Amino acid sequence: MLSFRKKKPAAVDQEQHELLENAQKRIKQKKRLFSHLVIFLIGSVFLVLINKILKYGASYDWFVWGITIWAFLFVLHAFNVFVTQKFMGQDWERKQREILVAKQKKRIAEIQKEIETDFPMSSINKKKE
Repeated sequence: MLSFRKKKPAAVDQEQHELLENAQKRIKQKKRLFSHLVIFLIGSVFLVLINKILKYGASYDWFVWGITIWAFLFVLHAFNVFVTQKFMGQDWERKQREILVAKQKKRIAEIQKEIETDFPMSSINKKKE
């Protein structure tokens, strides 16, 4: 007889899970950047063809401005993917999250202290009796 056993899923700890998610996020960013590059190159060729071959606005080389602006946007995209992520990547996000959590815990502690001084538990318990 065949017996079907359920395989236990491999336990992936939280740190490994975060590393995998970060890697997938980076892969997606780089894939979008390279797609942007391909679209930019094809689009640039089409702009030149429209202006020079189809003679749309042939009196002025407007494709140069279109390609220049598009190239600037591509450079911004590449800067965001390769440079900004170095400084504001996963470690930066983790530190910011820890700072915000610490601030929230401090504020909660302050509020609890205010409540305890304004409404001490011993006086509330005495009133109920």
